[in-house]
Amino acid sequence: MATVTPPHSSISVKSPEPDYNDSKAGTGDVKNHVAVDVVLRVLLFATSLVGVILMVTSKQTKLIPVAPGMAIPMAAEYSQSPAFIYYVAALSVACLYSIITGVLSAIKMLKPKGSSTGMLFHFLMLDALLLGIMASAMGAAGSVAYIGYKGNSHTRWNEVCNMYNSFCGRVAGSLTLSLLPSVALLLLIWLSGFVLSKKIVR
Repeated sequence: MATVTPPHSSISVKSPEPDYNDSKAGTGDVKNHVAVDVVLRVLLFATSLVGVILMVTSKQTKLIPVAPGMAIPMAAEYSQSPAFIYYVAALSVACLYSIITGVLSAIKMLKPKGSSTGMLFHFLMLDALLLGIMASAMGAAGSVAYIGYKGNSHTRWNEVCNMYNSFCGRVAGSLTLSLLPSVALLLLIWLSGFVLSKKIVR
């Protein structure tokens, strides 16, 4: 009597294939963020440099009357005020910092994985530190500039911008322009925090 053996049932188990589209999309998003980072650092460099140039070239000499029929030449320049010197130093540091970090960001953009988490964290901390320095320098220089425009009747400090109008105009332009580096640094901090949060979620 012949026995019939049933055919063996074959069960194939396939491992789920990784979704390469998601990984590519994530890499593209990170590279887009790095590109925005580079653009903001170029903006930080350009605006800081123009602010330094405006402040350094703000020298003006006027003939100040000291007696009837007698006047002496007196110059007004940024180096006469410690607040303006601190302001120029802060903007110079921002220029140098933007060059170094911009080059590092551009190099990272060429790599497949983009910026590393450690690099983003260091950028976040240094950007926040530089933003604090910029804010303090703008506050110090702005207070001196305000006294130059308005004076202070309580301390008998007279305004000087009615005589040194060109000097004060360049100082005001530099201080107004310095808002852009501060905004760029703030956006860089937000950008680094956003990218870090996406990396942590993954």
